[in-house]
Amino acid sequence: MLEKVRYIAVEGPIGAGKTSLAQRLAAYLPAVKPVFEQPQDNPFLARFYQNPKRWALPTQLSFLFQRVEQLTALESEGIDESRCIITDFMLERDPLFARLNLAPDELALYEKIYATMQPPSLPVPDLVIYLQAPVTALSERVYRRGIDAERRITESYLEKVAQHYADFFFRYEASPLFVVDAAVLNPVDNEDDFKLLIERLEEMRGQREFFGYAG
Repeated sequence: MLEKVRYIAVEGPIGAGKTSLAQRLAAYLPAVKPVFEQPQDNPFLARFYQNPKRWALPTQLSFLFQRVEQLTALESEGIDESRCIITDFMLERDPLFARLNLAPDELALYEKIYATMQPPSLPVPDLVIYLQAPVTALSERVYRRGIDAERRITESYLEKVAQHYADFFFRYEASPLFVVDAAVLNPVDNEDDFKLLIERLEEMRGQREFFGYAG
């Protein structure tokens, strides 16, 4: 599989390790162009964690503008045979969080803006790697990375995020999907797990596979 893909998207709920894995894959694969989301550039994110109802809509729209801009740049550059593009997000993440965080009237407004802004020929990943983990593991990792803006994230909120991701990827069929049990495997920090991940990706032939054991 890996020798054929030109666009890999790594996804998962907050704390699953998607950015860290995307960075490690970008360092491993040749001729890679990494495209990572920039939460530090969202001026509303810290305020959202303090007061979600007040700041959910501007936070969501700020992320939407950022991601559309990044993916539109990919579209204009084109995806060719000479390089592999790796992202730590999919645009579909935005409506997922919008449905979770926005009030009904705000969601209706967001959906109109999303429909208007969505690029007409958005590149579709050749492979999506979905990291899933229980809420206890997500909460521990969020706490361990020590980002001030995230200290107010509750396990209850993480549970809702994880469930929205599970529901989304249960129905996802647009790209080959490689599901990783990130509670059992640590391909970011464990060299053996990373090598095993690469082996399984290279051997992948089906539309959907689950990777939930090491050794």
